[in-house]
Amino acid sequence: MRTAIEISLYPLDADYIPPIKDFIDRLNTYPELQVTTNAMSTQIAGEHARLFEILGKETATSFAGHGRKVFVMKVLGGTVPDA
Repeated sequence: MRTAIEISLYPLDADYIPPIKDFIDRLNTYPELQVTTNAMSTQIAGEHARLFEILGKETATSFAGHGRKVFVMKVLGGTVPDA
């Protein structure tokens, strides 16, 4: 089953752009994910279990960095794979 997630990262720091860019850059290293970024959020799509495995790893990496951060996600499950 494919899943799509809209995710936004809000670092609670005046220098907020580097952690956001770093998170998006890390997501783009996974060829199995479809990653689309706009000014407000990033949309990622992929196989459900793998998608949440990657998100678990990459959100933990972000939380381990300097400062506090908030992630906001919307999840659309059961999307049909592209034919």
